[in-house]
Amino acid sequence: MQTLLQALRHIVGSAHVLTDGDLSAWTQDWRKRSRGKALAVLRPASTDEVAQIVKTCASYLAEHPDCGLSLVPQGGNTGLVVASTPDASGQQILLSLQRMNAVHSLDAANLTMTVQAGCILQNLQQRAEESDLLFALSMASEGSCTIGGNLACNAGGTQVLRYGNTRELCLGLEVVTAQGEIWHGLSGLRKDNTGYDLRDLLIGSEGTLGIITAATLKLYPLPAARLTAWAAVASLEHAIELLALARRHFDAGLTGFEVMGRFALDLVAKHFPHLHMPAQPDAPYCVLLETSDHVSEQHAREQSEGLLEAALEQGLVSDAVVAESLSQANQLWQVRESIPLAQPLEGLNIKHDISVPISSIAEFVHTTDALLQQAIAGVRMVNFGHLGDGNLHYNVQAPVHMDPAHFLAEHEAQVNTLVYDSVTAFKGSISAEHGVGSLKVEQLEKYKASVALDMMRAIKRALDPQNLLNPGRVVRIQGLVRH
Repeated sequence: MQTLLQALRHIVGSAHVLTDGDLSAWTQDWRKRSRGKALAVLRPASTDEVAQIVKTCASYLAEHPDCGLSLVPQGGNTGLVVASTPDASGQQILLSLQRMNAVHSLDAANLTMTVQAGCILQNLQQRAEESDLLFALSMASEGSCTIGGNLACNAGGTQVLRYGNTRELCLGLEVVTAQGEIWHGLSGLRKDNTGYDLRDLLIGSEGTLGIITAATLKLYPLPAARLTAWAAVASLEHAIELLALARRHFDAGLTGFEVMGRFALDLVAKHFPHLHMPAQPDAPYCVLLETSDHVSEQHAREQSEGLLEAALEQGLVSDAVVAESLSQANQLWQVRESIPLAQPLEGLNIKHDISVPISSIAEFVHTTDALLQQAIAGVRMVNFGHLGDGNLHYNVQAPVHMDPAHFLAEHEAQVNTLVYDSVTAFKGSISAEHGVGSLKVEQLEKYKASVALDMMRAIKRALDPQNLLNPGRVVRIQGLVRH
């Protein structure tokens, strides 16, 4: 493939076609569960370069149909389902969009911002805030994840309750197709009823239908105040009742409602002892609430304190604290965001990003916890997540005296089947916000309706007949799966 590599060097420059040295920053996934081998890492600087790359690779694949060539788009490489790293074949080209990180424009009157796909999420938040505006997507990885990756997996985060997933925050896309053509769809329109919604089709497709190179994003007025509160609850049932009370109390002002199990918080205390942990060691669960107020900080504080007083009177909360400053609020959020960082320090684990109806969450957890304990005595549950939108990170840690690697090797398939069967019984989804990638592609084939899978495969074949873009991710095409 030296002829191909030479043509690609001509497009992006030799300095941005990496074939030698340590490429693990691109070829190993964030959880270190998979490490592939890339034919090359390409770092284009523009949409035109991306289009030329795709067109060149598509032509080469047409001439050499058995060469195994394909393209794997990548943003910040913070994904959790092995969707943006190459396989072990050495025939895949890793297409990194990190150099494409410009903010093209911010339209304050239209409440939109148009950016390249490689922009770091935190930088977009700061750019909006400089204009007294809010870009509402927020998550633990915001300092390194990119908006292109967020769109590719339709990421969720901590403010979905109020603002929705990334799909709801995007008004338009610029996309390079599998044929190397450019769809210029960077509309800032909120109403455009002219046929199929290609934007929503491409968002969440994990780079399998097209390569997102830019987006027009939805902004909101910056709230006058944000307030964070931490509450201890005796059960998930109480947490759900507190959520209902908070919704009635705040309406759209309730922007975040996170739940954290006791063991998840114990892991943070164990592995990050420098973090300030609210002193509620006996509470089975704790809840983190965030509210936005467009009146004043005093009004926000009165509202939050009023909610917690009512919750205490009704016996829903055993203890609570309202952050007195932005610094204290950040400390509370840092505890929550450190849970996924503390878990791998405890050892290899089995992650689940599931959703079930909020009304069924408590019963789901009680039922599934019992089934897991029956199957593997002593298994430890790291249960936390976005209770406000029904999304739990229902993770499974090995028993104390079991080697984590052995636990993973011996029990992962068993645990996944047990959890996903239970999720299905409670009418839920095996992926709420992380996507499918390659890690869950087999499970999707088992738990997704066959009609839905047939439709998804038909779309993949129509838009990417060569199976050039991220093959084997999300859906596998019979006869075209690359090994």
